[in-house]
Amino acid sequence: MTGVEIISYGHYAPERIVPNREIEARLGLEAGWIKRRTGIEERRYAADGEALSDIAVKAGDMALARTAFSRDDVGLLLLATSTPDHLLPPSSPLVAHRLGLANAGAIDMAGACAGFIYALTLADSFVRTQGTAVLVIAANILSRRINEADRASCVLFADAAGAVLLAPSARPEAGIQGAHLAAKGEHYDLITIPGGGSRKPFSKIRDPQDVLMVMNDGKAVYAAAVDMMTECAEKALARAGMSTGQVDHLIPHQANERMMNTLAHQLDVPPERLRSTIENFGNSSAATIPFTLSATATDRPYAAGEIILMTAAGAGLTGGAAVFRL
Repeated sequence: MTGVEIISYGHYAPERIVPNREIEARLGLEAGWIKRRTGIEERRYAADGEALSDIAVKAGDMALARTAFSRDDVGLLLLATSTPDHLLPPSSPLVAHRLGLANAGAIDMAGACAGFIYALTLADSFVRTQGTAVLVIAANILSRRINEADRASCVLFADAAGAVLLAPSARPEAGIQGAHLAAKGEHYDLITIPGGGSRKPFSKIRDPQDVLMVMNDGKAVYAAAVDMMTECAEKALARAGMSTGQVDHLIPHQANERMMNTLAHQLDVPPERLRSTIENFGNSSAATIPFTLSATATDRPYAAGEIILMTAAGAGLTGGAAVFRL
């Protein structure tokens, strides 16, 4: 049986740093308000003219450049994003072309904050069944979807991209050991962009606010997301036949520092095993897990055989968790 290895990581955050003081001044908040409630100190915003495909290419190129693996041998590109260059065509074929993936299929995956987990589980299966490498990129430019009047969401979101290159492994024990995916449509309207889809097409929009993100009930989002991430993580561990004591690294969706700490506590994972980038890079939705996976690897290298638990929840609600053996 073929195993699956993450043979390389990549990440990218735009150059523009947006500190809390800019947002606090705009919203009339006291200094320190955002950091106390979210754990975020600053975040990155894309430059004018910088599109989703641009930042996705930079993360993907880093992952590919860090290995001698031939780009011609990548069989599939999965791009998890909620902010593509255009509604049509999808952005992934362009990203694959710019990365020189001449033999790869390419598809966009819209799974909100859980998009990377969904893409990773699909990628793992594709590598096992087809014996070919898969590049997974998660990227978002949420700064262009922020509703500056919506305090609950505008303090959180940021722009970033992360990537992992998966390939067949001679170690059958490597790869996803257990996964659980979830959807709770009863919470469908908690986080929404009201306009721009088939329900309210662009031709019917009169207020530009209708194409910006709104978090309708921050407390409900927090509670539902923590519950979903915890439940998915526990079920993924059960399917892997593992306990949280066997987890070497916990990388949850970087939504909110309090949320991540609550999750680690509920799963009984020691704080030192939690990896986080939220303080300096904020919440870039699906990109946060692969971004953190890559950005923290230099200071805290991974070792073969270690177990990473990844879990996420986001708009929809969609969620999932994966237990990955390196």
